[in-house]
Amino acid sequence: MSGEVKAEASEDKCSGKADVLTGQQCPMCHSKTLALTEAECDIPYFGRVYLFSMSCSSCNYHKSDVECVEEHAPSRYEINVSGEEDMKIRVVRSSQATVKIPRVVTIEPAIASNGYITNVEGIIERVKQQIGSSIEDEDDETKKKQARKLLKKINRAVWGQDELKIIIEDPSGNSSIVSEKAVMTKLKGSK
Repeated sequence: MSGEVKAEASEDKCSGKADVLTGQQCPMCHSKTLALTEAECDIPYFGRVYLFSMSCSSCNYHKSDVECVEEHAPSRYEINVSGEEDMKIRVVRSSQATVKIPRVVTIEPAIASNGYITNVEGIIERVKQQIGSSIEDEDDETKKKQARKLLKKINRAVWGQDELKIIIEDPSGNSSIVSEKAVMTKLKGSK
């Protein structure tokens, strides 16, 4: 079956079916081991979205994105996180969105950025991993100490001892924080 292109439908957590196209050429290693997946999801309070992904079984290349079925205006979502219950709040981030935790980190979109659907805990875990790896790579003890303080601040918010603000700004309007606690405003500079 080498080089054979195979299209199939597989079970998906969103709509029950995901369209999968296998045997495609990987843009990184050029092997014909790339799988393209598309699924449609209905996210409560947000609407229908398409989930797209590319995964290569040879070189482990992966790229994914989220696009809304309906068109949304450029938006900014903000939420204060202060405890275990807030960790469950659903977050949709498109590949074009910037995620900010003021005085902690800003995650800017890049060409290789992926869109994803997660929850607040998933966002916080990504940030903690980035900070943790920066501690390992850093030689300057002052910077290591600052990074450890940031991790403590994040953990205090997770445990309900402190508050942490998460902001998502998306010029495409394809991102959301799905909670009544979240405040959505028009992205500054948009029409």
